[in-house]
Amino acid sequence: MLNSLLLRGLFLICVSAVFGLSALDYKIGHFSKAGPGLFPVVISGMLFLIGLAMVIQSRFIQATPLSFKFKKVGLVILSLCGFAVLSAQLNMTAGIFFLVFCSSLAGQSYSLVRNLKIFMGLWLIAYAFKHFLSLNLPLI
Repeated sequence: MLNSLLLRGLFLICVSAVFGLSALDYKIGHFSKAGPGLFPVVISGMLFLIGLAMVIQSRFIQATPLSFKFKKVGLVILSLCGFAVLSAQLNMTAGIFFLVFCSSLAGQSYSLVRNLKIFMGLWLIAYAFKHFLSLNLPLI
């Protein structure tokens, strides 16, 4: 039986290793004067620690079998692709709306109120990025 927690932890460790090792090609610098490689190294290090904790935890709790739901994975991929297409063709507001409502179909339960709250939170983050960081995001 494949332990789902063990495999998830090993997957996170592999992903962190790929991004962490590729980030070492850039100058890292220091926290006071960060280089372009510092952020990816720090994030991949934290991801590695989370994966390591999952691997260790999988040795102490009862194993749960790995299940792979193709429909749910397909819905998440569709929501990401739809977000990219709608953001490029219409605006980012439509993309965020599609992303939230399509990906929520892959969950255990569906809540219109929860989806609206998530949509508003993501939209406010995009609004803050546009207006406070002067990013060129097509919100409207």
